[in-house]
Amino acid sequence: MIKKSDNLIYGRNPVKEALRNKRVLKLFISESFNDKTILDIVDPKYVSVIKVKNKELDDCCQGVHQGCAAEIKGYSYVSLDQILTAAKKEARPIVVLLDGIEDPHNLGAILRSCDVFGVTGVIMPKHNQVMLNATVAKTSAGAINYVPVALVSNLNNAIRELKENGFWIVSSDGSGEVNYHEVKYDFPTALVVGSEGQGISQLVLKNSDYVVKIPMYGKVNSLNASVAAGIFLARIKES
Repeated sequence: MIKKSDNLIYGRNPVKEALRNKRVLKLFISESFNDKTILDIVDPKYVSVIKVKNKELDDCCQGVHQGCAAEIKGYSYVSLDQILTAAKKEARPIVVLLDGIEDPHNLGAILRSCDVFGVTGVIMPKHNQVMLNATVAKTSAGAINYVPVALVSNLNNAIRELKENGFWIVSSDGSGEVNYHEVKYDFPTALVVGSEGQGISQLVLKNSDYVVKIPMYGKVNSLNASVAAGIFLARIKES
């Protein structure tokens, strides 16, 4: 019997990445499931493999499960100091600060972009912010296993520490007077991405070195937070 929980992931890519990272406790597969790229990396000493009817997977998964689901260990976080230590080993590190992202799909997509563009780590507040969970894992397509995430009590205190360690704070906000492609990101960059509804808080904007915007040419005057993050990260990485 599969139990619905925040620790249930589904879909072949998320399950495969969780198995590779030894996060899986139980693997649920349909009776016809035969994907050897998954079955061959299961360690039976640590993972229970349970065959279930396809309907049971349908009932417990809120999307396309591709015949498999997994109960995983809860996700853990790193400290801000760990991210700063890792950043010192890179010539031009990038970190991402999230200011109140509440949609788990947005967080998952942001983590996916962070992995693609080699972000050192993500920093987010403990409150008014979605936490790492199975929905985030599914949307991240496995990136959740590779991008370190730090929880902090106060985002502005984290910004102060980042500045003390040589980072420049770049906030992505529609109120910016500078277009994102007009800045040469030839410095350690801390990119701030705001919430879907409220954007970036005024104090964080005040503490930023740059407030930049993506120019809009269509009839819709805003971008999804994860899409905006991907655009910014691509530009920062190529500078």
